[in-house]
Formats: sequence, C-alpha cells, structure tokens
Amino acid sequence: MSALLDPRLAECRRIFLHDFAIDASIGFHDHEREAHQRVLINVDLFVPIASSTSNADHVGEVVDYDFIRHEIARWAGSRHFNLQETMLDGIVDICFGQPAVRAVRASTEKPDVYADCRTVGIEVFRFRP
Repeated sequence: MSALLDPRLAECRRIFLHDFAIDASIGFHDHEREAHQRVLINVDLFVPIASSTSNADHVGEVVDYDFIRHEIARWAGSRHFNLQETMLDGIVDICFGQPAVRAVRASTEKPDVYADCRTVGIEVFRFRP
C-alpha cells in the first residue's frame, strides 16, 4: 500500500517545495570535500486542512513555506555532511518543527555525481511520532 493512501493523510493538504537547488559541502570522498556540490531538495508536507486554512488570508495562519525554505538553506549551509542521509534527517526535523505538519516526504539528490545518471539521492517518508 502506498504511504499516500494512509488514512492518517485523509483531509490533509500537501504543501511542497520541489527541486530547491543549493550548493552544499557534502560527500565522504576527498574530492567531494574540496568543493561544494549542487544538491536538489524536495519536501512534501502533509498538513490537516483545518490547520492550513486561513480565515484572514494571512500567512501567520498556515505553514509558511518561505520559513521552511529559509531553514533548509540555513541547515544545508551550516556544516559539511558526509552523507545525504544526515542532511535529509535534519531537513525532516526542520519540517516537523512546524506543529501542524502531520507527515513529511523529503528527498535529496546530487545530480552531478555520475555522467551516466541523471541524479543519485535518497528519500524518506515519515509520520509525526
């Protein structure tokens, strides 16, 4: 069964940020430590409609994707990451820092690693604990 069919996602709105390109210090090979690499970040936030509807048409009443984008950029630029998994876990934690978020699907991709692949990456789908 697909996670998207999970009943915990019923009555949720999906808020997303796709192909957010950043330059990050990532990788465990020596040549990866010498220069930043392009990383594409994707996040899908599942938020109950009741928690993502604004009565006053004001961003303060919903999950602000500007804030999510800013915090992901801050995290990705904060240090060197040996593994995409470590970067991704921090991104998921940022997303769950928003109390209304019920579930997160997120991925990181390194599109410039191999000439014979469009991209390499990882993805995770988690429900709020």
